[in-house]
Amino acid sequence: MKHIHCKLLILILIGSHPLYAQYTDIINSNRPGRSVSAYSVGKNVYQAELGGFYERRKHNGLLTENDQYGVDFALRWGVLEESLEVSWEGTYIWDRTTYNNTASPYTQNQSNFYAHSLGVKYLIFEPKKREANLYSWRDDHTAFHLKDLIPSISAYLGTDLLFGGNPFYPGESGLAMKAMIITQSHFAGRWVLNTNIMFDRVGWEDPMFSYILTLTHSLRDARYSVFAEHQGYKSDAYSDGVFRLGAARLINSNLQVDASAGINIKDTPSRLFAGLGVSYRLDYHINELVPLPIEEEETKEGLEQEQEDPEKLEELEEFDHKAGKKVRKRKKKDRKKNKKKRRRKKKNPFDIDNTL
Repeated sequence: MKHIHCKLLILILIGSHPLYAQYTDIINSNRPGRSVSAYSVGKNVYQAELGGFYERRKHNGLLTENDQYGVDFALRWGVLEESLEVSWEGTYIWDRTTYNNTASPYTQNQSNFYAHSLGVKYLIFEPKKREANLYSWRDDHTAFHLKDLIPSISAYLGTDLLFGGNPFYPGESGLAMKAMIITQSHFAGRWVLNTNIMFDRVGWEDPMFSYILTLTHSLRDARYSVFAEHQGYKSDAYSDGVFRLGAARLINSNLQVDASAGINIKDTPSRLFAGLGVSYRLDYHINELVPLPIEEEETKEGLEQEQEDPEKLEELEEFDHKAGKKVRKRKKKDRKKNKKKRRRKKKNPFDIDNTL
């Protein structure tokens, strides 16, 4: 389990090498918050994120009460390269509305997609990793550095899919554009800050602008993480602010479970909700090895070793395979004998040099 804990820290320190900045050994899920990560799941990785939730709404102006049960899902897969991700996301709701603005209250049941989109995300900027401090572990892993707030930036472009007869969007149907700018910063070792700025339903009668700020922290037991999130909405028909809190637990490198709850700031309507979720991935990622340039000095040393005495190379090879003490001692003795022979052999001043 300690091995898994160490790997989770790698997720928080994404971006250690530009070739593998997208892929992580630990599942990279957008749950349990609503914000989207700047990083893709990685090439040849297929990931599913599924959750169920309950929401209670009460509108003091219209005198209505809503009980909503819903399922939200996201299918993400990395294609072509590490920086590119294709995703299909949606939220399906079963709604029960009680109208108290008449003499005899009545209820109405309706269900359909509340959100449904298909899009592509691409990492367009990633800051250089700060150089490691070899003299201080704390400074390198837990200390705050202003430079760490420089975020990675991704762009998302997709389309909202809406079929006719949707009770949540009366009179709307067809396709609408959805665009988003995503930033992500890693700082002080275990902290991650995500921001999403989104334009949704562009092309329909009631387009919406929204933003999300998500702060995530990995605990000392790195299997656990907690988050706090704020989301703001603004459109002609609806504007609100929502706050969420939640936690996630890593089961293994490919499986995560989570829980979250939230509340809004208005009473038209007031909202109280909670949910549970799970994320799982099929990991077919293959590391692409990039050959490093070989220095000229290294090649020269290699050629010199190949041109050495073949008998000497055979002795070294034999010694490596056998790794015996007798061989090593014999070599030492041979060296000593050679030295003695050199000492005993004296130059004769009367010898004639035949090379002349």
